[in-house]
Amino acid sequence: MTDDVNRYELMMEAYAELKPEIETARRARPTPAQPALSQVLADFGPMPDEALFLGVASDELPVLLNLHDPIPGPLLIVGDPGTGKTALLQTIARAAGIMHQPDELQFGALTSHPDEWSGFEEIPNNVGVFSVQHRSSEDFILSLASWAHGNKSSRQAVLLLLDNLKAVTNMDSDTVQNLRWLLLRGPSRRVWPIITLSAQDIVNMEAWLGAFRTRILGNIQSVDHIHKLDAEQANLGTLRTGSEFALREGDRWLRFWIPALDE
Repeated sequence: MTDDVNRYELMMEAYAELKPEIETARRARPTPAQPALSQVLADFGPMPDEALFLGVASDELPVLLNLHDPIPGPLLIVGDPGTGKTALLQTIARAAGIMHQPDELQFGALTSHPDEWSGFEEIPNNVGVFSVQHRSSEDFILSLASWAHGNKSSRQAVLLLLDNLKAVTNMDSDTVQNLRWLLLRGPSRRVWPIITLSAQDIVNMEAWLGAFRTRILGNIQSVDHIHKLDAEQANLGTLRTGSEFALREGDRWLRFWIPALDE
């Protein structure tokens, strides 16, 4: 019995030493090729006019946001670096262009890396890709807030896609105030902020978290970060990096994946 116990202890010690390498290899394993977005949407067939496509659930049904129902509020996408936050934003933008006419739905993207959005200017629904380091991004937020203030009957919706919430720390106070108003009132006026945040910035941006009733979470390894997001039951560390996310739906967590972007 003693030999068995010693052997078990040695095995556990060896596993403890190798665990970081095992976890790194698991997270870095190649992601299976995902079907193309256009094909996925074609297979689903017609969807409601007010539907915004987010991804595909594990039961192979589409995960949709009702653009005419403001209750979910703005969307915050949180994950560790490299977990696919930008890819999810771009999936939403591409799907918007496939499923909706510009007079139904438009989008604008604010990013620190405009080069990552090359080709999106060809989508008729796109009103612009704006660098967060440029005044044009602040002007876009101001124009959206002005439009939303006066919009009480238009059926058209606009997506405010901001890649990295931390960028607001470098914006002027008027822009920050307009953005906070859009987070509070935008969805009821057909302006939908959909914003990413790196999990490593949660502590510095914690004051903003309460503005987001809906949070879409990617792979997150830190127990502290998961706790701050109240997502202990979501098993975020097991989500496939780059393509899989989790969304709280009532008392349970809904997992979904995003298709590959069409070239």
